[in-house]
Amino acid sequence: MAPDIKDTTHAFEAAAVMRLLPARPRILALGEPTHGEDALLDLRNEFFRQLVEQEGHRTIAIESDCLRGLSVDEYVTAGTGTLDEVMEQGFSHGWGAFAANRELVCWMRSHNDGRPASERLRFAGLDGPLEMTGAASPRQAVTALHDYLAARVDTALLPCTAETLDRLLGTDDRWTNPAAMMDPAQSVGRSAEARELRLLSDDLVALLDAQTPHLITATSRDDWDRARLYGRTATGLLRYHHWMADTSPARLTRLASVRDQMMARNLLALAERGPVLVHAHNAHLQREKSSMRMGGTPLEWWSAGALVSSRLGEAYAFVATALGTIRHRGVDTPPPDTVEGLLYALPGDRCVVDASGLATALGDNRPTHRVSPWFGYAPFDPAHLAECDGIVFVKDIPRTS
Repeated sequence: MAPDIKDTTHAFEAAAVMRLLPARPRILALGEPTHGEDALLDLRNEFFRQLVEQEGHRTIAIESDCLRGLSVDEYVTAGTGTLDEVMEQGFSHGWGAFAANRELVCWMRSHNDGRPASERLRFAGLDGPLEMTGAASPRQAVTALHDYLAARVDTALLPCTAETLDRLLGTDDRWTNPAAMMDPAQSVGRSAEARELRLLSDDLVALLDAQTPHLITATSRDDWDRARLYGRTATGLLRYHHWMADTSPARLTRLASVRDQMMARNLLALAERGPVLVHAHNAHLQREKSSMRMGGTPLEWWSAGALVSSRLGEAYAFVATALGTIRHRGVDTPPPDTVEGLLYALPGDRCVVDASGLATALGDNRPTHRVSPWFGYAPFDPAHLAECDGIVFVKDIPRTS
């Protein structure tokens, strides 16, 4: 006999999610089990609008390049640039081409128009400047940090000149060579120049920290925050390139771990200025270890969500998204003995699920883990019920043109 789980579900709205949480979080993480579906991005947009209007949220972060995201933030806060430029240049991973992301940016710009700075919505990229095929050159991040410091502190305190950085960086194509992702010997990450750059970047970040009282007064908190972002990105990218040159069996695990560490550090910095809604893959936001297989090799690492949750406790909340069907991807009606199958049998197109209530209702009738027919979709793992604050269930994902 199937367990009665109707009482664990509620209509989808921000207020229903907030009622599930033990405390008002600094970071509210909404995960998704697959990328590239406009229906999930539309749901995210609706959720963020409700959080803004009902809960006073001001910042959204998405799984996109943190440096590129600066231009999106400038556009939504001050109208700098044009919408087309921002959509083309302000997103990584092809996210700028999605209609729902364009709608989000337009809505944020319209909302901010005429409002004082303290009430404006902010946009942020969560991810490092990383793609599946490789990593960016650290040039933009390390030189921007150096420029910020060189204009505001005693030159004698700087660990190097801009010319030294330029010499050590060399040409950007040395860093962005896509062959390095599959062949460590093609990576520049353990060259003598890269090792010296790591030391100098660390010294620049230390100088930024040491001069904090002066720098915030001489510029602004926003400018100082941006300099910190450059510092985090420079050191993170150089660490990533270092492990790209690794030849040990732990190489891919190290790369996945460094990426999530960069995400976690960005999230913690954003949380300092107020509540944040972050939207990314469930695997980046869950409290448990993340895992995947790459080239037949199983990988496990601590996700950004796990790292942030260990620091913030109840100030971090994670709401996973689970799906019924994505028929155009070959994901059909879920088996009835899975979490997705149990929820699919209920009326309604989408709902908010009390994860702990669902676990109690199921008792010893633990559902099985749904098998994915498609690499790009990760079904909800019932073993993670206890570490979710809630689940958003979407019954059917339609094909979009």
